[in-house]
Amino acid sequence: MHATEFPRKAKAALQAGLVVLHGAERHLKNATLSVLMQEFFGKADDTLGLIRFPGREAEFKAIRDELQQVSMFSQRKIVLVEDADEFVSNWRSQLESYAEKPSRRALLVLELKSWRKNTRLAKKVEAEGLEIDCSELDGVRLTNWLSQRIEEVHGKKLTRDEATLMVQLAGTSMGLLEQELDKLAAYVGERPRITSDDVRKLVGGWKAETTWVMIDAIRDGRPGVALNCLAKLLYAGEPAPKILGGINFVFRKLATAAEISRKSGALQPALKEAGVFPRDIPHAERYLRRIQRHRAEAILETLVRVDANLKGGSRLPEQLQLEQLILWLCGAAIDIASVRN
Repeated sequence: MHATEFPRKAKAALQAGLVVLHGAERHLKNATLSVLMQEFFGKADDTLGLIRFPGREAEFKAIRDELQQVSMFSQRKIVLVEDADEFVSNWRSQLESYAEKPSRRALLVLELKSWRKNTRLAKKVEAEGLEIDCSELDGVRLTNWLSQRIEEVHGKKLTRDEATLMVQLAGTSMGLLEQELDKLAAYVGERPRITSDDVRKLVGGWKAETTWVMIDAIRDGRPGVALNCLAKLLYAGEPAPKILGGINFVFRKLATAAEISRKSGALQPALKEAGVFPRDIPHAERYLRRIQRHRAEAILETLVRVDANLKGGSRLPEQLQLEQLILWLCGAAIDIASVRN
């Protein structure tokens, strides 16, 4: 199971003698270990019941002896082998035997970066123990987790759009996103719902705020302000693909709205259906009418082309590519497709 599911199924750990935590997301491993300790000891920080071994130095005999010894401080213990990839490789056959007859008073936890599910040991863990995937989530799974997490922990509502915006601003590190959720929950106080304004204000710092000023300036036909913001972001070391990601987040919705309205004929409902934030709909409507349909319908294709160029499809400097995009989105008479690479 994935680590985000484990808190709801934690009782299963009481029947397992061996637990494997694998994946690159350290935050999930720490959170899963806390849940394990809560189940075994009644609290999530029982340092007396948790015995740690460094995997690169550990020998199986020492681990087995520790698992078999009864502690004078606790009826149960958790023996954690950290960075256990090498330990598993060195002592695979012994671990296979242990998985068949584990200690009933102690839990062996192996923390690894990678885990091959087609080995004999993996099959024994699947049958007798517990394997928990602590890899990073992405896409819809990540935004769903954000909405679910803030409701479970803080009792707040976070829509898919706001969750997507958080990822756009803060990245995909689940530890960092968890901190951002805590900040947002504290900021809104008694309010039950997190809004897009809350996310824009709190998540991402001044770079995020500058990105939004740039995007608003593009939409409102102020290329000088937009180019100045771009220069500040690039000077501060903000990666060009991340800046483009912020532009994509807004203008893909406008492109979608243009396509919907081409079929329905009504622009305001199309903007709402495309997911444009309610307060931005009047500004977005004025923008699309200003740049006219032929350019609005080319937004998506243009964004895709610039993304490919930033990933190596063009020899032009990244700053120049983004400047051309900003001017084109503002409505300037520039054809990005015809610019020589």
